[in-house]
Amino acid sequence: MSRENVVRELSRNPKSRTDHAFHVLLKNRTFRGGILAPGASLMNVGENGHGVASRWYPETLVRRLRALGSLRPAIDFVEGDAFTLICQYIHRNDVVFFIDPPYTAGKGKRAGRRLYKHSELDHAALFDLLVRAAGLVLMTYDDCPEVVEMATSHGFHIERVPMKNTHHVKKFELLISNCGRSV
Repeated sequence: MSRENVVRELSRNPKSRTDHAFHVLLKNRTFRGGILAPGASLMNVGENGHGVASRWYPETLVRRLRALGSLRPAIDFVEGDAFTLICQYIHRNDVVFFIDPPYTAGKGKRAGRRLYKHSELDHAALFDLLVRAAGLVLMTYDDCPEVVEMATSHGFHIERVPMKNTHHVKKFELLISNCGRSV
């Protein structure tokens, strides 16, 4: 794993879905903060000064991919409008919703706008919809007063969990769920 090899591989046009998937994985592991947005770049120093190899551990990645592969029959990835998809399954108690929206709720929140091509989202409408879910709901969100207010006003349970940003600053994110209510 070297910077030159990563640059050379990413300069090639993917010829198959597998090649494309490998490029996404390679970018996620070698770009600063795992960010894939336009304008993102390769990490320089990396973790513990190991540069682009900092987050490239083949044995672990293979183990994780195999574990995900074993779940393949139970998981569907859909490219489309989340609100439409949620409405199709909202009444089913055998469906679990994991929602990781762009962090754009709250005053001055720009990370989601900067990191994602599609970042516009009506957060209040998302909470209004998910409060009706028959199945379990788990959402991740930025820790900000506006999100806490939406979650509590809809009766969701909130847990603050520590995380470190790409500058290694300790911050908190929110895990929001409907656990604890009868479904």
